[in-house]
Amino acid sequence: MSEVFDGYERRYCELSASVSRKSNSASLLVDGEEKNKLISEIKAALEEADNLIRKMDLEARSLQPSVKAVLLAKLREYKSDLNNLKKELKRVSSPNATQASREELLESGMADTHLASANQRERLAFSTERLNESSEKIMESRRTMLETEELGVSILQDLHQQRQTLLHAHEKLHGVDDAIDKSKRILNIMSRRMTKNKWILGSVIGALILAIIFILYYKLSH
Repeated sequence: MSEVFDGYERRYCELSASVSRKSNSASLLVDGEEKNKLISEIKAALEEADNLIRKMDLEARSLQPSVKAVLLAKLREYKSDLNNLKKELKRVSSPNATQASREELLESGMADTHLASANQRERLAFSTERLNESSEKIMESRRTMLETEELGVSILQDLHQQRQTLLHAHEKLHGVDDAIDKSKRILNIMSRRMTKNKWILGSVIGALILAIIFILYYKLSH
């Protein structure tokens, strides 16, 4: 599909999983140096994730329409996931977040929040898998279309080559016809010359015969 997009996508998924783990850890810590360090790491990771989302968007829009539609659908899922991670960061960074988290965990089993996050990850993974399957089907259809196109081009090339062969044969036949016509003209000229020579020879023979008869008559009469 797009190796560049796939690279961005793998990196984003790594960042998303890392931010989710760190957010869960930070929510259980009291305010202090360790929590502040985790929050700084989460912010840096979210900035990188934001940058990756923009890069994936640019890469997806530069591809063919059929592939672009699939990748943009993926991208909407990632944007939604990123917004949820940002909301989680705000919640963790807010004052008394640790106390509130502990009270919720004690009172109503705030583990449901983590379960919801896990469910969201599962839905995201499922959606990604379905999009990948759709992408593979589209790519397979595209490969079939390209193979059909290549076959059509090959057939057209064969037909063009056969046409050139027929044109070449026609040119040869035309040349043979010209040679035959030229031979006929030469034979006609030779035939006329032979006929003319026959008449000349007959005239000469006739003149000689008349001369001989005249000479004999002259000698016999004297």
